[in-house]
Amino acid sequence: MSKKQTGHLNLFNELIRMRDEQRAQFKTAIKVVKGDELPLEKNANGYYRWYLHPLLKDRALNTLMLWVQEIPPGGCSGKQKHQGGRIHLVAEGHGYTIVDGVKYDWEKWDYIHLPIKPEGVVFQHFNADPQKPAKLVAAEPNLADAISVDLGVQFEQLEPAPD
Repeated sequence: MSKKQTGHLNLFNELIRMRDEQRAQFKTAIKVVKGDELPLEKNANGYYRWYLHPLLKDRALNTLMLWVQEIPPGGCSGKQKHQGGRIHLVAEGHGYTIVDGVKYDWEKWDYIHLPIKPEGVVFQHFNADPQKPAKLVAAEPNLADAISVDLGVQFEQLEPAPD
């Protein structure tokens, strides 16, 4: 790192250094993410395929979090508390989401918008089809680095998804 004679960082020079590192990283970054090549991750909220995530540094873009959540036939996601501002596009299936105790039905090509509330929202997705999985494409700004993973409201996994 470049430092002045006083031992303090030269913050402008650090921006230039960061810019140059980012440019070099972008030259080799993944610009097309192949969904069928992504692993299916089992986590406390269900099954995810991560396209964009703050820790996936090999991608060309890191300003969003983007994943596909798969909900098994007749199953459900975990229950979460979240700041809101997330959208889910229903790519396959039909079911419903409970947001703060209110049920909202959805089907293929609908989108689910979690409202932004200062105290956050509590929600859980349910697949109403006993035969086929539901797939929800989820996206939200990558605010983990800007305002923390808590997003200002204490992000919590309230209940795990069933196995």
